[in-house]
Amino acid sequence: QVQLVESGGGLVQAGGSLRLSCAASGRTFTTYDMGWFRQAPGKEREFVAAITRSGGRTTYADSVKGRFTISRDNAKNTVYLQMNSLKPEDTAVYYCAATMMVIPTTRRGYDYWGQGTQVTVSS
Repeated sequence: QVQLVESGGGLVQAGGSLRLSCAASGRTFTTYDMGWFRQAPGKEREFVAAITRSGGRTTYADSVKGRFTISRDNAKNTVYLQMNSLKPEDTAVYYCAATMMVIPTTRRGYDYWGQGTQVTVSS
């Protein structure tokens, strides 16, 4: 199995940027496709972005397309989420997740989860 630890969250003004990181340990990182999800208070956890184990293919939720970029560094066992042009509606706890499936976009497609990192965007 794999252990995941997110970092990089914080408070930012609307229009600003943040980069989230998710460090993996345990089983070989390249075994897994990786995803980012988020959960706002009172809402369901929703898909944000995902990347294949090679990094060759990515997919995004429509709400973040063109503003967020997912990437990975397999040498560092880390996946990133670069978030630009942030909006107050991006405020949520962000989670990274690992899967042996091919970049699923639903929560049930992922087997391992981090503890989450809070992102707050002020207006």
